[in-house]
Amino acid sequence: MKQLVRKVKIIGTGSYVPEKIYTNKYLETLVETNDEWIQKTLGIKERRIAAKNEATSDLAWRAGYNAILDAGLTKDDIDLIIVATATPDRLAPSTAAITQDKLKAYNAVAFDISAVCSGFLYSMSVASSFIASGVYDNVLVVGADTFSRITDWTRRDCVFFGDGAGAAVLSSANVNEGFIAFRLYTDGRGKFNYTIPAGGSEMPCTPEVLANGLQYFQMNGRAVYETGTKVLPQAIFQVLSDTGLSINDIDLMIPHQPSIGILKETARIINLPFEKVMTNMDKYANTSGATIPLILDETHKAGKIRNGANILFAAVGSGWTYGASIIKWSHGK
Repeated sequence: MKQLVRKVKIIGTGSYVPEKIYTNKYLETLVETNDEWIQKTLGIKERRIAAKNEATSDLAWRAGYNAILDAGLTKDDIDLIIVATATPDRLAPSTAAITQDKLKAYNAVAFDISAVCSGFLYSMSVASSFIASGVYDNVLVVGADTFSRITDWTRRDCVFFGDGAGAAVLSSANVNEGFIAFRLYTDGRGKFNYTIPAGGSEMPCTPEVLANGLQYFQMNGRAVYETGTKVLPQAIFQVLSDTGLSINDIDLMIPHQPSIGILKETARIINLPFEKVMTNMDKYANTSGATIPLILDETHKAGKIRNGANILFAAVGSGWTYGASIIKWSHGK
């Protein structure tokens, strides 16, 4: 989708993270790893871990509730709820349906989107389409993941991910504000460079599967870095071309948080000063679908986004899925 029919903007943001913290120093007691290496290579100091009684929907509804409040709306004003997650509460029903019930937002249609780290960007595009076409007026988009549930804490790659949720309420905008364009991509040839082998129809969970740890994520870190630093700039250059903007017109970039290395290299390639790239992976690590809305909420609540600013969103995730979007910021109705 290149251009929207009716303009769409973000009128509220919210987030939620669990209380429990795993520091790099703590992980040194679990696996052979090094705090200094993690900080230098990945940019991570600590990550949040969901409590035993916290599912993805518990993080999602709290972030969604905060976004609805920030938008000045009530739960009854929400027409549609989209939850972007790779760690659903259950295979059925959708985490969005469970989130809807916890919010008591029974006027809303609800469904999930599965695009892993690109999920929130994909979801904003879908929400914008519904609003632009006049089908719905107010859409709650939530990115929420509990990757601690699919992490093998005896493996060195346990350092990458954390748990969290972020949300945004999208609504109609006037012609001078809101999303300018989206560019989304998928390349299924990279489908197994980040994957969770078991738990679906291909490989149902059995005692043998569980004994071999196939219910946990598997990642080719080198492929993630090489792909991320290739496709993120491509998507960004394309969305800039679509809008007629240059990189100098971008005031802030709010990206997915894959690693500090990927973000620094992407910024170098697109010639964007790194101080314009918002990051929070030092506190939360990679929270997958929650990364963009979580840092968006923090950046917005810190007063760092002025009305009229051009904000660039970008993400790359398993699949491969990737894309970019630009919004002319104007908070509130």
